Amino acid sequence: MPFPALSEITIQFSHVAYPLEEEFSKRETGIGHYQTWTPEDSRARLPEADVLVVSGFWNDSLLEVADRLKYIQSIGAGFDQFPLDMLRERGIRLASAQGTNKNGVSEHAMALILGLSRKIHDARDNQRKHFWRQMISDIPAREDELAGKTMGIIGMGQIGSRVAKLAKAFDMRVIATKRDVANYEGPADEVLPPDQVDRLFAESDWLVLNCPLTDETRGIIDARALGMMKPSAFLINVARGACVDEEALIEALRSGTIAGAGLDHFYDDPLPPESPIWDLDNVIVTPHTGGETQLYEANLLDIMMGNLERLASGETELHNSKA
Repeated sequence: MPFPALSEITIQFSHVAYPLEEEFSKRETGIGHYQTWTPEDSRARLPEADVLVVSGFWNDSLLEVADRLKYIQSIGAGFDQFPLDMLRERGIRLASAQGTNKNGVSEHAMALILGLSRKIHDARDNQRKHFWRQMISDIPAREDELAGKTMGIIGMGQIGSRVAKLAKAFDMRVIATKRDVANYEGPADEVLPPDQVDRLFAESDWLVLNCPLTDETRGIIDARALGMMKPSAFLINVARGACVDEEALIEALRSGTIAGAGLDHFYDDPLPPESPIWDLDNVIVTPHTGGETQLYEANLLDIMMGNLERLASGETELHNSKA
């Protein structure tokens, strides 16, 4: 069945916080739309929708009431929560928001690196205590510089490539892994196939995860990987929490196996209050805000509108198509 004219469709925006309907209304497209703010309301109104813009509210039982649904636009870059085979069987198209947050996440990774390198978290803690730290003789305990350090990147998509570009601006050496090394063009000094990832573990002063969560990347940072890292090295995770064995990481941070970590996502999201990660002095925790910027809604809607125009004109290729 052909996709309807845009004037005939209805879009349901479903998110707990992002005012997508408000941002979309500014575009004056003439397309019917509304927003739901809870999972319950999302399910109740889904029978009205031809297009669903959603991420965290998704569950497979929504397909039971999605009689009109033709296209899902994921609000996030990840799409592992969606049942791709079931969507294909029903002829429902799916696109991710990959690229929407490439600037935000890459800059967040560099912010974590700079924060740890310059010990901004310690300075903030001292500020709260009204404590002025004097000059210190213990050289390894001082703030550090990034120039000449090696950054290892796992995941050289749009985000990883921009992290590499930013790192080069700080005169860092950049090595990375990528599935298809032959097709790489970018700022990294050396790009290795995944089977050489051990080199990244051993050589990196800053190891940055930008990879999607797949069977290959799940638990890629485990006790073995952490044991190969330098005691002076830091782990930065702006990917998925499940890419890291958290128990092994906690032990490595406590024991000094590695120097510290900047973490934006966790195995349990949100991070439970009882998690020992909260109280580790050599960790900066951010609440999965790496991709959340003031431009997020507008960037996401650009992807959605481009794909709606493709669908309405009968095209089959979508930007960030996953189903």
